[in-house]
Amino acid sequence: MATKTTNEGTTNATANEKAAALRALHVPGNPLVVPNVWDAASARTVEAAGFPVIATGSAAIAPVLGYDDGEAAPVEEMLAAVARIVRVVGVPVTADMERGYGLKPAELVARLAATGAVGCNLEDSDPRTGEMVDADEQAAFLGAVRAAATEAGVDLVINARVDTYMHGTGTPSERLAESVRRGGLYLRAGADCVYPIFVSEAGVVRALAEGIDGPINVLFRPGTPSIGELAALGVARVSFGHGLHSAVQAYTAQMVAAVQAGNSPYPPDVTAG
Repeated sequence: MATKTTNEGTTNATANEKAAALRALHVPGNPLVVPNVWDAASARTVEAAGFPVIATGSAAIAPVLGYDDGEAAPVEEMLAAVARIVRVVGVPVTADMERGYGLKPAELVARLAATGAVGCNLEDSDPRTGEMVDADEQAAFLGAVRAAATEAGVDLVINARVDTYMHGTGTPSERLAESVRRGGLYLRAGADCVYPIFVSEAGVVRALAEGIDGPINVLFRPGTPSIGELAALGVARVSFGHGLHSAVQAYTAQMVAAVQAGNSPYPPDVTAG
């Protein structure tokens, strides 16, 4: 049977090539660093700086759209924001989709693919309550997302967030064991990378990198080992979550306070247009 060449086919091929490129950048010891963005302007800035991937952060995009994080933003608005980001950059885009905004796996895959994004974060706690989702249930969900992507011919890079250090319970050793267990389940279900968010101690990071049979992602925040140290610990991806957006908002507040006080908000060496 002859292969039909269509605009859609060309688009899918390009998207799948981007997905393959994104997946290949997850190298333990040489991590993919992603300064998470919140709109088209910040995405352009990150791409212009030379970063090979754009990653969104739901906790950054949600307030830009006028909502709280935790799937409070309507999925249509979140996907539209992702689509605007994809439109203005040429590098692969991976989107923070929380726990899927209530979409069934096939619809999640289809609607995400329609934005042009080639990867996504999916977390294993309920965004609205903070309760951990049963590990087997989450593995089944991730497996269904992978199966739906395969059925649709979409190569989707799945970053499976593990929230045991955010919402889990137990002793440090119990949390570590549970994180490793969940990570293994998620990788076997079809995830490409495991994201134990909020882990920060170097010894724990190393134990996770050694115990999880696949790439791991670490959130960079104050108190976390440096990017170079995370690389030496075996990390394959470093994210910034909503940290950059929070810092920008804090700086904006300082500038507004300066204006309110009757002062210039600009540093002496800055020329504002």
